[in-house]
Amino acid sequence: MASTADIKNGVVLSIDGQLWNVIEFQHVKPGKGGAFVRTKLKNVVSGKTVDRTYNAGAKIEIENVDRRDFTYLYNDGDNFVFMDTADYDQLTVAAATVGEAKNFLLENQQVQIALNNGNPLYVELPASVILEITYTEPGLQGDRSSAGTKSATVETGYEIQVPLFLETGTKVKVDTRTGDYLGRVS
Repeated sequence: MASTADIKNGVVLSIDGQLWNVIEFQHVKPGKGGAFVRTKLKNVVSGKTVDRTYNAGAKIEIENVDRRDFTYLYNDGDNFVFMDTADYDQLTVAAATVGEAKNFLLENQQVQIALNNGNPLYVELPASVILEITYTEPGLQGDRSSAGTKSATVETGYEIQVPLFLETGTKVKVDTRTGDYLGRVS
């Protein structure tokens, strides 16, 4: 068992059988009373964020989480198959674990997967990816300003909002955290 002195950003705690990632922490020593640690925790599975306070020196359970580089290979129905870049072992990850990351996954893309005792917890994508627009309504002459947007489907099947002047076949940069259009790529 560890104590609250071991809390750092990125550490994963086991609380009531669930895994929580430490987003922020602050050691507080008020003038009166005992010291304590204020934390902001994010549930590894659901993504729910909570604030939690611990008395200084309280015992906590830190989980061992290994973040490793993988290459996305293919989608096998309900599962996604990745290859470890270090030892070339293949790892099958359930669609529920991949979550919203599936909207931005392309074959041979590099990702990080967090593992706990060999079990995948979540897939971490780069901050942005480059995707090609496979379908969008044609732009009209004169639609060159940033006044409006239209729907466009990218090569993964995900639908994003893009400026009116973009056409099918254009490569765009997309934010993987929000799904927002970031710009054209030539």
